[in-house]
Amino acid sequence: MKKNCILLLCLLMFTGCSSGNRAKYIFLFIGDGMGNSHVSAAESYLSYKEGKTGGDRLTFTGFPESGFCTTYSYDHQITGSSAAATAFTTGTKTRNGYLGEDPEGRPLENFTAKLKDSGYKIGIITSVPINNATPAAFYAHDRNRYDYYRITKQLPASGFEFFAGDGFSDFNGKDKKQLNTTDYLEKNGYAVCYGKKEFSDKMKYADKIILCQEADRDSSMSDYEIKREKSDMDLSCLLESGIEFLGDEKPFFIMCEGGEIDWAAHENHTMDVVDAVLRFDKAVQKAYEFYLKHKKETLIIVTADHETGGLTLGFGKTWGYPKLDWGDLETEWEKEGRRDTLDYESNKKLNEENGIGWTTLSHTGAMVPVFSIGKGAERFKGMFDNTDIPAKLLAK
Repeated sequence: MKKNCILLLCLLMFTGCSSGNRAKYIFLFIGDGMGNSHVSAAESYLSYKEGKTGGDRLTFTGFPESGFCTTYSYDHQITGSSAAATAFTTGTKTRNGYLGEDPEGRPLENFTAKLKDSGYKIGIITSVPINNATPAAFYAHDRNRYDYYRITKQLPASGFEFFAGDGFSDFNGKDKKQLNTTDYLEKNGYAVCYGKKEFSDKMKYADKIILCQEADRDSSMSDYEIKREKSDMDLSCLLESGIEFLGDEKPFFIMCEGGEIDWAAHENHTMDVVDAVLRFDKAVQKAYEFYLKHKKETLIIVTADHETGGLTLGFGKTWGYPKLDWGDLETEWEKEGRRDTLDYESNKKLNEENGIGWTTLSHTGAMVPVFSIGKGAERFKGMFDNTDIPAKLLAK
């Protein structure tokens, strides 16, 4: 009898240490609007730059596990970003435009709160405003995803340790009469810093920190921009800062969004999409480098909330990049300090000359890819719905 008890105890101890346990470090990358063709376009461009017809890979397409995710919302075959992000964070379908609430407008609990309660530190990182739909779904609840200031006011209640992005939309509220966002967040327990230098100084004493771009200091961030300020940190730098701040002593979860993939696709700007996907992949590479140091304890998932633009590579007899490698135009853009010189019709013509098709300036109902590596990655292969993601992430 004693031997049986000892055997049972050993079995339980082994089970508790097995690969069935949840990963200690979890990275969820969301390429906003990034469908299969957006990924293929970026890889094809890398091959073109090397003088090849194909074969180059992004970091995340080399991950061992892959699958597909359906994205429809509660009330529409084509989801909006807030409904898709709510599905990611709560496992519940909701109406387009709703954020962190069910179809009846009742607040939903998100899995990041559960992770925090179980001892995980939380980091929310994006290349767009921190109160935009995708990052906001991880901490806010609202029937109107565009009520940015009210969403911002919900951030402190999350208690999440690290936020980073392009700043905040509606910095002083829609009426521009509210307490400015920096003062509000600092009054409620967060150290707010603009740029890498302030971050390096404040992280030495802060328990919770928000990192924004230097160029967005004390201002509202809302406009779509691909051309970055020289002082701006790219997504990989923001992620590196998050990993540095959270450390590796305690478990952590990091959501990292490449938001401008979607914005560029909304305008059917092929090369801007490619640029955005490549920057997104650069951030994934940072997480992969972390994974190589903590292979048995790290999980990385890369996916999208929906596809944007209905991108098609090839129509008629043409598909390629030579005329899209806009060397002369880029020189002109640099002189003017902008990248939006091409109007819609000019951009459409360039796409057509290169056999690149776009069906819409909005979202589509296409499935999106899922790539994963590390502890528990096998749960993310095959086909599943976006509402399945929280349970897969929380599984032990």
